[in-house]
Amino acid sequence: MSSINGMMKIWQGTRAFVFYVGLVALILLMLLALCLVGFLPFRYRQLCVTSGNRVLMLWLRLTCGVKINVRGLDNIPTSACVVLSNHQSTWETFFLQYLFVPASVILKRELLWIPFFGWGLYFMRAIAIKRSNPAGAIRQVLKQGKQRLAKGINVVIFPEGTRVRGADLGAFMTSGAALAKSAGVQLLPVRHDAGHCWPAASWLKTPGTINLVIGPPIDTDQDNPRELTEQARQWIADAL
Repeated sequence: MSSINGMMKIWQGTRAFVFYVGLVALILLMLLALCLVGFLPFRYRQLCVTSGNRVLMLWLRLTCGVKINVRGLDNIPTSACVVLSNHQSTWETFFLQYLFVPASVILKRELLWIPFFGWGLYFMRAIAIKRSNPAGAIRQVLKQGKQRLAKGINVVIFPEGTRVRGADLGAFMTSGAALAKSAGVQLLPVRHDAGHCWPAASWLKTPGTINLVIGPPIDTDQDNPRELTEQARQWIADAL
């Protein structure tokens, strides 16, 4: 039995290695493409990255046997909104930007320092906050987030602030709801279980299906940001 498990680990590791070789190559190609179209309007840069992310999801399925099942697509508003998603994996950074195109992701500033990957995020108008300065981060989210929304760009935020393993949810920050209320747009709760296929603490990928559910949009004209955040968190907690 131990020898079988060992062989499975080797096979899983080989598949993950092949996946990452493709991932690095794809990021380099996207960066090259972004350099060529970087002077063009945002929608062309977004198209470049979205196409790359779509190829990446196909590559993930081919090399690691990871499929994706999405429910609730009809809940996506026709106008720009603030997307609140649980945070389990690197996977959602790629997939949500593809699913909610055009999208601007709120993330920690340090990610922009990662060679190639971070440069791509910069081209995509990511909102990079300094987590050591919470007050400044909130002001930045409100200012830049409203600018993105006014241009018809969805804003994707992970209110837990850090990756949480398993089915548990961490505490939710209220900045996403505050942005939605201030901008007069809807909140869109999203729940997924990507952590069991693409775990945050391991480079290995486990074959299986990632389930993602999009909830009904939440109007923000009545309740305060804390109440809105709790509504979104409760839906996400009950979704899977």
